[in-house]
Amino acid sequence: MSILLQINITANWGSTGKIAESIGIAAIKAGWESYVAYGRWCNPSQSQLIKVGGRWDKYLHYAEQTIRDNEGLCSRNATRRLIRQIEELKPDLVQLHNLHDHYLNYKLLFEYLNLTDVKVVWTFHDCWAFTGHCFHFVTKNCNKWKTGCFSCPMKTVMPKTYLDRSRENYELKKTLFTANKNLTIVSVSDWMAEFVRQSFLKDKRIEVIKNGVDLKVFRPLERMTEDGAFRVLAVSSVWNKEKGLYDIFKLRELLPDNYQITIVGLEAKQADGLPSGIKGVQRTQNVQDLVQLYSDADVLINPTYADTFPTVNLEALACGTPVITYRTGGSPETIDEKTGLVIEQGDVAAMAATVQKYKSLSAQEKMAVSEDCRKRAETYFDKDKCFEKYVELFESLIA
Repeated sequence: MSILLQINITANWGSTGKIAESIGIAAIKAGWESYVAYGRWCNPSQSQLIKVGGRWDKYLHYAEQTIRDNEGLCSRNATRRLIRQIEELKPDLVQLHNLHDHYLNYKLLFEYLNLTDVKVVWTFHDCWAFTGHCFHFVTKNCNKWKTGCFSCPMKTVMPKTYLDRSRENYELKKTLFTANKNLTIVSVSDWMAEFVRQSFLKDKRIEVIKNGVDLKVFRPLERMTEDGAFRVLAVSSVWNKEKGLYDIFKLRELLPDNYQITIVGLEAKQADGLPSGIKGVQRTQNVQDLVQLYSDADVLINPTYADTFPTVNLEALACGTPVITYRTGGSPETIDEKTGLVIEQGDVAAMAATVQKYKSLSAQEKMAVSEDCRKRAETYFDKDKCFEKYVELFESLIA
């Protein structure tokens, strides 16, 4: 029996954790034994879980990287323990997801992996692996990552830091990651794949496997609302300027009172300080509540300025809800002309006009749009079909 070990910040929690869970389930169905090593935040999993580090490891890692700009280079003892567990487990393939977020030392991990014959697949959910600091450089229109990072314009953005080691980080990543002879990179969008092909990892095997969702869970439900309001929904695991939070505030000012805006995924402090006319829902892991919110909504808005391939768009489509998104990252790849509309970043007036356009549709037209959304999800974003592609890749690599 082949053994799969995935490494991610979360296990069956949040978007990347759920993706890892789905990959694990697909592998188990194909006869693999599946493990997930995670830093923090988990839900029950069909894979066997391995905890990396503890609370103090996280705190010390965060404190050190805030001062020294060395995210992913702390948690030394926790990573050494993980490496010992990997040696005992002897996986046939290691699947990497997000190595950043204060739980792992990628230098120690790759120094070990580079000495082995273990096949490595790394799914890029953001750009961190080939930059000297940031997760996404598009908000600053920075292209230093193509030739060598320095004087990082993102040092005051997550992960926030006082020093600037972007040049050293870039060179270290380049040395370690290009040295792995068994590394295959998976991009979750065509947009991201184009960046990887321009990075120092351009000579690696690069595949595109787009994310999927559980269509048995995310499905249209009977609406629970009867007040006649047109419901606009926005969903994210974190809300800030880069996710378009303040654009939603502007949108509220442009729409009439009979449009209800609901923002899901807020922190308690954010939910308490919302402008009048916006309903806030705190972060929830209750999937059924989320499915009902999607089903009750007339449209999902995603005014993000930095995203790779947002799962929320796929979840909305699966529930029969059209998507209005900024032309950001791989977000436009999730929809077509029947299931949503792409508008330019920051054009809140266009977003308001598009929302009103959807409200003006007849009941029959709205039903047709909802059916098209569900059909697109079934055709392209069924997780069973999407994540089986990972298993096919794994088996081809170890054959």
